[in-house]
Amino acid sequence: MNLRAPYSPLHPARKARTGNEPHISVMRIRTRKFLGTIALLLLVVVWSLMGMTVAQTPWLANSGLLQAIFYVAAGIGWVLPAMPIVSWMSRPDA
Repeated sequence: MNLRAPYSPLHPARKARTGNEPHISVMRIRTRKFLGTIALLLLVVVWSLMGMTVAQTPWLANSGLLQAIFYVAAGIGWVLPAMPIVSWMSRPDA
């Protein structure tokens, strides 16, 4: 049974979104992965340059124990800002 008028559109017009409806992302997963990869590469470059800058400070360069603690913290520390980027880029499409 066809309840459409003869010249009505196949799909009804979209309703305007209200504030309480969930947001549907327009960006596809391929685009998110591309932008996330660029963001991760930028993060690693900036993190390593800042780490090298801090590592050359005199108070850190003169102490072997502080250097060891710093390099462990700096080597693991970039993962914390990378985790939201990875979770954002691996979200499935709506």
